[in-house]
Amino acid sequence: MLRTALRNVHAHKARLVMTALAVMLGVAFVSGTLVFGDMVASAFRAASTVSLKDVAVSVQAEYVPGAGAGGEAPTTVLDSRLVDRVRDLPGVTAVRPSVNGSATLARKDGEPLNADSSWQNLAADYVIGADGKDARHPLVSGRAPAAGSELALDTTTAEKAGYQIGDTVRFATTGPALTKKLVGIVRTEDPRVTAGGTLVLFDTRTAQGLFLSPGRFNEISVAAAPGTDQHALTERVRALLPKEGATATSGAELAAEQARQTAENTEALTKMLLVFAGIALFVGVFIIANTFTMLIAQRGREIALMRAVGASRRQVVRSVLVEAGLLGLGASAAGFVLGLGIAAGLRPLLNSAGAGLPDGPLVVAPTALLGSLTVGVLVTVLAAWLPSRKAAKIAPVEALSSIEASAPAGMRVRNALGALLTGAGVAVMLYVSTLDNGAETNLLLAMSGSFLTLAGTIVLAPLLSRPLVFLAGRVTTRFFGVSGKLAQENALRNPRRTAATASALMIGLTLITGLTVAGHSVDRAMSRAAVQGLTADYRVANSAYLGLDPKLADRIADVPGVAGATPLASAGLTVDGEYASVSGLDPKQLDKVADIDFTSGSAAALGPGRIAVSKTYAGRAGLRTGDIVTGRFDLDSGKPARLKQLTVVGVYAENRVVAGVVGDLGDVLPYAMDGGYDSVLVKAEPGRAAGLDREIRSALGDSPLLKVQSREQITREESGEIDVMLDMMYGLLGMAVVIAILGVINTLAMSVHERTREIGMLRAIGLDRTGIRRMVRLESVVISLFGAVLGIGTGVFLAWTGGSLTASGLPDYTTTVPWPRLALFLALAVLIGILASIWPAGRAARLNMLRAISSQ
Repeated sequence: MLRTALRNVHAHKARLVMTALAVMLGVAFVSGTLVFGDMVASAFRAASTVSLKDVAVSVQAEYVPGAGAGGEAPTTVLDSRLVDRVRDLPGVTAVRPSVNGSATLARKDGEPLNADSSWQNLAADYVIGADGKDARHPLVSGRAPAAGSELALDTTTAEKAGYQIGDTVRFATTGPALTKKLVGIVRTEDPRVTAGGTLVLFDTRTAQGLFLSPGRFNEISVAAAPGTDQHALTERVRALLPKEGATATSGAELAAEQARQTAENTEALTKMLLVFAGIALFVGVFIIANTFTMLIAQRGREIALMRAVGASRRQVVRSVLVEAGLLGLGASAAGFVLGLGIAAGLRPLLNSAGAGLPDGPLVVAPTALLGSLTVGVLVTVLAAWLPSRKAAKIAPVEALSSIEASAPAGMRVRNALGALLTGAGVAVMLYVSTLDNGAETNLLLAMSGSFLTLAGTIVLAPLLSRPLVFLAGRVTTRFFGVSGKLAQENALRNPRRTAATASALMIGLTLITGLTVAGHSVDRAMSRAAVQGLTADYRVANSAYLGLDPKLADRIADVPGVAGATPLASAGLTVDGEYASVSGLDPKQLDKVADIDFTSGSAAALGPGRIAVSKTYAGRAGLRTGDIVTGRFDLDSGKPARLKQLTVVGVYAENRVVAGVVGDLGDVLPYAMDGGYDSVLVKAEPGRAAGLDREIRSALGDSPLLKVQSREQITREESGEIDVMLDMMYGLLGMAVVIAILGVINTLAMSVHERTREIGMLRAIGLDRTGIRRMVRLESVVISLFGAVLGIGTGVFLAWTGGSLTASGLPDYTTTVPWPRLALFLALAVLIGILASIWPAGRAARLNMLRAISSQ
């Protein structure tokens, strides 16, 4: 039986090529994900190893804010005297005090660099060691910064920004733009930088002036002599530290913690990618099962002969499964090699969505290889199991009596099961549509309902194919005549086969359509919410969320063309145990920049000691207009909480301009983050809005940190993440669609082989080669459209019923169907059908008429 299986694989290798490709692509996704996970984990570990090299003890300072925007710089408890005391400890061989901060660069053309990813815009001091170099930042060219007018950049940052040695670099840390001369370019392995961030280096004195205060540091790294007990040394260092404001951790503990975080981060990402790999393999199952079903139907005589000469049913099953296993093993091996390329391409794809993953070499672990091969073989064998059982049931006499394939068995049980699954799934999803929050139990319920609905649709697909293919056939017959009619009949000939082929495409389009409808609906809701109630023309904010200097509002107000500049500050407020963020502003300016819908009271009553609350917060805290309450201002500034008697003067509908509570600017500003404004809303004079953003930027020193956004830019920023996420999901689900296309090609090619004599007869009675090509092409289009209609319909239903779960986080959410994009999906289905039919249709048209008629 093993020799038989080997012979069958060799004899039918052309018919198995598409199935092998499907397995190969599915396994490639799995292997690529596994290798990618190992690669990322290794890159993080390598970066951690470099950063922790020779670190026996790390002393970290807690961030202690100063006056913030426009005031003193923050400071720490780590000073030069402490550094000297640590250096004098027994066993210490070197001490590296360092300063860390954040600096946002402007490109050479003046545009901000990484303004929306300020957490990756790193700044530090170039720490010169005993050898006159900084081991963490080795120089590539130039020299180290040595004066207040100099800086260095890493190679990637210099390249992205377009700077070279000798150029003047413009940047900002917390306020106005600064300029310094680029004197050196360094190399760094910090994962935040290699994943798309930036790095700016200053001499120590300059860095302290920018980020701390003279003689202060953020971190002290301690190196120890070989054989020194890290735990004992850490305890000695801790004894020197103040009671508050700093912590000491051994290098071993720090490495263990970083390893744990790395494992958590990469595990979650790997699991997410494996879900998409599983979808691709699941789609491949339909192709594998369809292929073996058709092969067994075509080899009925051969199997019957085997049974007649003594092969048992178990041996027949074993022969088919061995054949599938050999196919799966070969395809999986090729898929693993292809997966290495996928692993290399996943990092830039995910980083384009803001994942922040470091560079690193490919890491091929034995577990990834064995896991990929095992998955590929198991999936192929399991998919071939049902066809093998069917092969074992072939009666020798029955098969030898006719060369025609037996008629498909009845589908009553299948249809009943499909109706049961679909009905249960629809019922669950309709119940989900009545829920209004995304709690974990509700999400699990929605996932279960979606799975049941999709599974039921797949099971019912043969039944659904008849009316849908019949309707499509009416169109093809009307426009393409005999070829269209023949395409319809061929698609209806074996509903199971048609359904299995279309189901592969349906699964991919169901997921893509569901994501598209949900993403489009969220995008529209966020776009509406982003500027809901905002009547200002521009919003000025700090891209690093550091707060704006209060003096900036006056400068903005003095810009020609500005009718009003209203600053907003925020802090924390607790009333009767219920917390909310409170927006502080000048009540007299509110109506110039915002349209707040008050259900009771009015904005005119706002003032010192008087607040208005949103309907949601009023319900939570049990507040009504006229109530006098005691509020506690706290949280955001780090200052001690302050109690203040407040009067509720109004209740308003939620919007994105202000938070859950609105108060007077004078009450809120002392407790705002860094003592600065969150933003300044700008109203332009009539006809002066165009180009006013450039004037505002110029008046504020053109700092790369400042974001001056119009209403359209605010909307694009809010919805931009959704677009990036959808593009990434399309890329990940694209593999499933490609596999589905292979399934259509495979089914058509094997169907052409099955119908060789029939095609010869059609040629004999007058159907020319063009008609044969058209017949196969239309059959492919009909099958693809059937899968597309089922997938799009199911996807829209699941997105509609599941959309209610976003109601609590996005009250304006309503399901919005992007009809143009769905029409594009249908057009793509037609294109897929045409492309998938090129090879099978050409093969059918090239058949020799006489040989085809005489074939058995």
